Amino acid sequence: MSEYWLISAPGDKTCQQTWETLNNVTSKQNNLSVNYKFHIPDLKVGTLDQLVGLSDDLGKLDSFVDSVTKKVASYLGEVLEDQRDKLNENLLANNSDLAGYITRFQWDLAKYPIKQSLRNIADIISKQVGQIDADLKSKSTAYNNLKGSLQNLEKKQTGSLLTRNLADLVKKDDFILDSEYLTTLLVVVPRAGYNDWNANYEKLTDMIVPRSSRKITEDAEFGLFNVTLFKKVAEEFKIHARERKFVVREFVYNEEILAAGKNEMTKLVTDKKKQFGPLVRWLKVNFSECFCAWIHVKALRVFVESVLRYGLPVNFQAMLLHPHKKSTKRLRDVLNQLYGHLDSSALQGSGKVHDTVDIPGLGFGQSEYFPYVYYKINIDMVDQKPI
Repeated sequence: MSEYWLISAPGDKTCQQTWETLNNVTSKQNNLSVNYKFHIPDLKVGTLDQLVGLSDDLGKLDSFVDSVTKKVASYLGEVLEDQRDKLNENLLANNSDLAGYITRFQWDLAKYPIKQSLRNIADIISKQVGQIDADLKSKSTAYNNLKGSLQNLEKKQTGSLLTRNLADLVKKDDFILDSEYLTTLLVVVPRAGYNDWNANYEKLTDMIVPRSSRKITEDAEFGLFNVTLFKKVAEEFKIHARERKFVVREFVYNEEILAAGKNEMTKLVTDKKKQFGPLVRWLKVNFSECFCAWIHVKALRVFVESVLRYGLPVNFQAMLLHPHKKSTKRLRDVLNQLYGHLDSSALQGSGKVHDTVDIPGLGFGQSEYFPYVYYKINIDMVDQKPI
């Protein structure tokens, strides 16, 4: 199960005792979850007003960082294409798998110095992830344009004879070139109409060179034929050909133009290969950056909500629970029994939106409210269905 519960409870005589009590009733006695201590450093508290304002802003920052993290993961899956099944193994946080990172979470003091105010730390994360989001937009647009151009050319290489590029199918010998009066047309004929074509193409107009048509190639549905005629009857020929379900393709044999087309394909393939490696590396690095930033936002939220709920001096234990798949309801009941005394009104709503009180910054605007501080962390970054 990819869902974790990040909770906090006030310290009993010691925070260690809070941890042991929780671990005893949820993990050892009832086997409802696997639990981990979640280490949050001594952050600067600031004033109550600052905490209340920050609480709401952190909720928005949480959603933003979460969405950018999923965008980076999703785009990495797109870029990997045929190797998409390897996406999960490429989604690492600080060189660890995601579960390992959050269960052994350590605050990154270098990126988010704890001597800074909580507001400054939140701003650092917001700017960092905002820049990644902007870079992702520009990098994905450039790569998608390149991929789109290549796909369009590939379609022309592989479609039916009605639509595909004919340059690779014809040779110089198939055409009368450099004639003042004559021209060679390419005609797509349904396979069922070969006999009709061979019997009648010379009669579609005057001035067609006798026995000048031969089949150049064919696919499952059509054959490609050439025919030589006088230039001045070419338009009339096209009209009569269309009446008999023969399609004249617009094509001029020009070796320089054909070579340029082949070069464009080669260039696009080369460019895509060149960009693929660096882009995958960038996405992996910045997925890690975003995911780590997201978990730091969760840590900030737990800290702020715990101080607002449990008061000063700071005395709470943050804990990460990994519920067993079929035990979530029972685990919720056990936690409510354990912590119900912290806020009995929370239990009246059975974990739904708090009806009676709405104090900004105390988490009552959340979709779920419990007597203890609670945040869900879902580390499934692949193919998540929107709730």
